[in-house]
Amino acid sequence: MENPPPRCKFTVILFIIISLSLSILSFLLCIAAEIKKNKEDNLRWNGKLCYLPSSKAFGLGIAALVSFFLAQIIANSILLNYSCWRSKSKCQYKMPSIAKVLILISWTSFGFATILLIAATSMNKRQPYRLGWLNGECYLVKGGTYAGSAILVLVTVCSANASAFSTIKSSQKNQHTKIHKQMG
Repeated sequence: MENPPPRCKFTVILFIIISLSLSILSFLLCIAAEIKKNKEDNLRWNGKLCYLPSSKAFGLGIAALVSFFLAQIIANSILLNYSCWRSKSKCQYKMPSIAKVLILISWTSFGFATILLIAATSMNKRQPYRLGWLNGECYLVKGGTYAGSAILVLVTVCSANASAFSTIKSSQKNQHTKIHKQMG
């Protein structure tokens, strides 16, 4: 008797498609936030105090963060559910070293992208007189901050999904087929 193929293949592929879709959505929201962020024209200065109104980039940035977090959670749940990190019991796939490097890249770029998105998004919230963004001063998001976050979003989720995909592919190559002798 041959071993049937793992039932989780469809689930893994579905999770990869969902996480890639969410990361593309997050990428597009980051690009839209880059376009809609506050500009110098929006800054009001009375000689002593500054004021910046809220921009649409604030909502777009929050939506990008939420979809980015969901994409990262889904991409990493594939690895946590179907591969071995430390213990050899109850795991379906052994994680190759390239997958470990890819997951390290994923989490590193996730940290940088999250920091950039949170800072840029919070700067696009309303900055009233005397409060500003930090110490009563108004700050504008530098050009390219959201675009850089968008690139890091794609790097993060693609490397996490590539890690899951390489784990599954390497385990399929290493499966041993059992040959049973016919009795009788």
